[in-house]
Amino acid sequence: MNRFDSAGPDAVAAAVAQCIADHTGTPFEPTGSQACSGGSINQAQRLTGTDGREFFVKLSGAGGAAMFAAEARGLEELARCERLTIPAVIGTGAAGGTHFLVLEYLALGGPRDGEALARGIADMHRKTRPRFGLDHDNYIGTTPQSNTEHDDWVSFYRDERLGFQRRLARERGAAASLLGALEELESALGGFFSDYRPQPSLLHGDLWSGNWGFLADGRATIFDPAVYYGDREADLAMMELFGHPGQDFVAAYDAILPIDPGFGVRRTLYNLYHILNHDHLFGGGYGAQAERMIRQLLAELR
Repeated sequence: MNRFDSAGPDAVAAAVAQCIADHTGTPFEPTGSQACSGGSINQAQRLTGTDGREFFVKLSGAGGAAMFAAEARGLEELARCERLTIPAVIGTGAAGGTHFLVLEYLALGGPRDGEALARGIADMHRKTRPRFGLDHDNYIGTTPQSNTEHDDWVSFYRDERLGFQRRLARERGAAASLLGALEELESALGGFFSDYRPQPSLLHGDLWSGNWGFLADGRATIFDPAVYYGDREADLAMMELFGHPGQDFVAAYDAILPIDPGFGVRRTLYNLYHILNHDHLFGGGYGAQAERMIRQLLAELR
């Protein structure tokens, strides 16, 4: 993968510099770059210019164009949230087979503030639309994520989340026991919503602990989204799947938007989607974990 190097010609560096100039209206000359975390999918660079400006640049090979376009649209949707700091999208482009996404650089590592994060996430969840889903599909990791809109949440989650993952699992030859249990769960899905009616809330969609953080002044920020409109509990569940936002977050969020008593069961239901996707992406023990979760959920309905 190309690095940004001010010494000598570099097609990617030149394309990124031109992208920054085109979208900011100010010429940009890079002086160097520093590798930084860009998740498990992409390489990323912190790019510094002669004028002191800094940008966060993600780099990818084949398939990067569609994923970066979807990520940019997701960040722009999240920018509606006044109580969260969302990295501004500068632009996308490609050079020499390398695709890139240029974002505002945000320095993470500030003091943790669970209440500030709760206020921001609650503000995001207050953004609504008439239907569940989104007007375009995107990605969860490198997996396509179907966002076909539905009037009903149960049908959306059954068809566009669990059903979509079941079809992927069948294509890769997953165990018949997993496929059968998942199909049974889809048929019984309405049982988890007999007295709970979620509204279509703006969701980050992939809100594990690596996709939120704090700036030096304590502001909360979120990034790397898989945006759609759905039950806000899906975000809350993911926040507890790989890490935990802390009890101060939970208490502050619950004071703003009360958490339904049934969340303790539905948390497993919503995290099942991500475990199924991890099985699709990584294999290993995720398939067995997904099947255990499904059987636990089916037991709740008996």
